[in-house]
Amino acid sequence: MAAESREEKEGPEKRDGADGAKPDTDSEAKQDQVKSAEKEREEKEKFLRLAAEFDNYKKRVAGEISGAKNLGKAETLKNLLPILDEFELAMIAVNKSDNNELAKGIELVYSNMIEFMKNEGIKEVRCDGVYDPYLHEIALTRESEKKQGTILEVIKKGYTINGILLRPAMVIVSGEAKKQDDK
Repeated sequence: MAAESREEKEGPEKRDGADGAKPDTDSEAKQDQVKSAEKEREEKEKFLRLAAEFDNYKKRVAGEISGAKNLGKAETLKNLLPILDEFELAMIAVNKSDNNELAKGIELVYSNMIEFMKNEGIKEVRCDGVYDPYLHEIALTRESEKKQGTILEVIKKGYTINGILLRPAMVIVSGEAKKQDDK
């Protein structure tokens, strides 16, 4: 009778199963482990996605910074182009004079400036062949026997840097030859 009163005090949740077996705590533990492993996997995936997004962000920002530097560099070098033009004019003028020392000095400064521009990535726009509206600016059209649009003369050189047009070349191109009417 003492055993019955103890079972009644403990209640049905404290008693062993009807067949005398213990409650199934092993399956609950396995379910907890599965849930824990799944949650850990999800957290790891989130972490990897976040790491990849951050890596892409760093690459994008580095590209934007590089592009901004190139544009700033292009603007600065574009401002030097009139000075380069004036040195070319000075070389033409000084070569016509008898002052050889002055000519050598101007040529030296000019060659240093050209070397600097090349080192910075500046390239001269090619002006042989046919007019290209993306690289050339027509200053004058002249009658010629050559095909229409052929570049005849360069008035002012054009320059590019890393594919960016700093200044189009100012050119004279051939136009249609006027036909003479027979009367």
